[in-house]
Amino acid sequence: MAMSLDLRPHPGIPPGPVQAIRVEVERRGSALAFTYALAGAVERIRIPSPSPAKRAEDLWRHTCFEAFLRVPGEEAYFELNFSPSGEWAAYRFEGYRSGRTELDIPAPSISGYEGGEALVRFVSLEGLPSHGVRGLGLSAVVEDAAGGLSYWALAHPPGDPDFHHPDCFAVEFPAASI
Repeated sequence: MAMSLDLRPHPGIPPGPVQAIRVEVERRGSALAFTYALAGAVERIRIPSPSPAKRAEDLWRHTCFEAFLRVPGEEAYFELNFSPSGEWAAYRFEGYRSGRTELDIPAPSISGYEGGEALVRFVSLEGLPSHGVRGLGLSAVVEDAAGGLSYWALAHPPGDPDFHHPDCFAVEFPAASI
């Protein structure tokens, strides 16, 4: 079952050159697949240069797509970061922004294209712990040509952007998914 969801810009920060971001999420056997489709003035967005697929830190400081997963009623959750460059990161948190450890999963497949008014990335990954995981938060950080950042998510908590906040886990997968 695929879900198509629209991200919203943070209400306190201008969206910059981005007009919209839509994310499709699908479970394919034991894999999760995400398609992030950004529409806007792509020539005014800083897109990280292609890089070999490898783990990297602080991807959220530049243009980056993210997914957060959790088991409802539990404090622990997973954070996944996908750079348009092909770099990625995966973490498990014991609680809200605490107890972070690297998640041992195979490297995701990240591909896509950009041009005109579209930046699209296809991400497929396997190896996520999936027992009971149903809460989903999707987000993106977009860096404009001047270095400014805009923040996009399914939902935003009050105050500064914070994709780890429980309010950001705005969608629940059906029981048969993930």
